[in-house]
Amino acid sequence: MESIILALHIVVCVLLVILILLQSGKEGMGVIFGGGNTSVFGSSGAGSLLAKMTAFMAVIFVLTSLSYTYVTSRHETKDSAVLNVRIEDQAPAAPAAPAAPSAPAAPAAPAEPAPAGK
Repeated sequence: MESIILALHIVVCVLLVILILLQSGKEGMGVIFGGGNTSVFGSSGAGSLLAKMTAFMAVIFVLTSLSYTYVTSRHETKDSAVLNVRIEDQAPAAPAAPAAPSAPAAPAAPAEPAPAGK
């Protein structure tokens, strides 16, 4: 099921990109693959047909995205998503024994004065 949804999603992505590129720009560049608005779709141009097809493909894109996320999130696994390595359950560490009190340290010896000389 996952592979079917993923394949459909990829096809819809490619078609959506093509449909967006086929639409004429606001600057009057015309259709991206050549020709004017009257080349294939008649004298009224391709604006409404391409806009409807693009909207339909956008809806299919969102539906395949959500359905693929739903299908793949239902699996419960203990595998790591990053490294695909099984995660082991860690046993809680035993608390460390308190350190035995040590004798106070002796004061440091006074430092020797620096030799004064030129």
